[in-house]
Amino acid sequence: MYRRHKPSATEKRNFAAHGVGLSLPQNDTRSFYSLSQLVLSAGHLRQPPVLRHSKITYFEVEILDAQSKKQICIVDKVPPSSTLLDVKHKFHKTCPQWYPSRVGLQLERNGPYLKDSVSIQSLAVSSIITLYFTDLGQQVSWTTVFLTEYTGPLLIYLLFYIRLASIYNEQESTKNFRHPVVHLACFCHCIHYIRNLLETLFVHKFSGGHTPLKNMIKGCAFYWGFTSWIAYYINHPRYTPPTYGNRQVMFAALAFLICEAGNHFINVALAHQNHSGNKSYFPSPTYNPFTWLFALVSCPNYTYEIGSWISFTVMTQTLPVGVFAFLMVIQMSLWAQKKHKMYLKKYNTYTYRKAAMIPFIL
Repeated sequence: MYRRHKPSATEKRNFAAHGVGLSLPQNDTRSFYSLSQLVLSAGHLRQPPVLRHSKITYFEVEILDAQSKKQICIVDKVPPSSTLLDVKHKFHKTCPQWYPSRVGLQLERNGPYLKDSVSIQSLAVSSIITLYFTDLGQQVSWTTVFLTEYTGPLLIYLLFYIRLASIYNEQESTKNFRHPVVHLACFCHCIHYIRNLLETLFVHKFSGGHTPLKNMIKGCAFYWGFTSWIAYYINHPRYTPPTYGNRQVMFAALAFLICEAGNHFINVALAHQNHSGNKSYFPSPTYNPFTWLFALVSCPNYTYEIGSWISFTVMTQTLPVGVFAFLMVIQMSLWAQKKHKMYLKKYNTYTYRKAAMIPFIL
């Protein structure tokens, strides 16, 4: 039988040495396993967030006096998305005596005034923009201008219509009989200016913003002065009716009301185009017969306006109304020619066969 071999002391030392060598891989495996469990329990490793630096370029706007070329102020830290109106508001904070509507800014000293909607970035050649300042004087809004111009004639005419004792002879005012055309003329005159007032408040949309105060004074002097002259003659106790009597009066009154209605519908059509934002096409005639004039002229509202005053002249047969109508024809012809040229440049589909204000003539 074989006996169990007992290792000697030398063999034990060798086995011990080999035992130490065999136990090392087992310890490394346990260490790696413990490290893996630690990593898994900690979750996924997150990368540090990447910082994004957005660089915004700001502009400096140097404002110089247009007359002396002296520097008034520098508006700094103006974002590229700002408009000229934003610059005017910042300029007003620096110089409170000039509110935005009074400030006129130009790229060149003798150049045109820049619009408030102009982008600052479109003016920039470098980071510093130089603009020239002009004081436009005291300004008023267009709504205030038209309300003032139209309210005056309405009230002035009524003062003459009631025949104040301070204007006419009291005895003649009470004795003389008023012809029906006097009452009809007052009605038509009031209808005209009431329509203008209501359209100013609820229909028209003014893009210009403001105008100098002196322009309003000129307009009021023109309208108020002519209204006083017209009303004095028509409401005078010695006023004589038209030559052809009621037939002339009724025909002219009907033409006047038609022109007033046409003027209103044209203004509504133009205002609807501005409110809708579709300005790529000029308004075209619709099912409304009053808008068919769009096919013949560029400014049918002016056509209806002068039609109203010519009809009022025929109805009353007075010299002041005729002079006023003649001046209105001249003024509106100039405005119509200017708008007609602008429409030819603005609208690609605009026809050259249209007249400016009077079909086939002007």
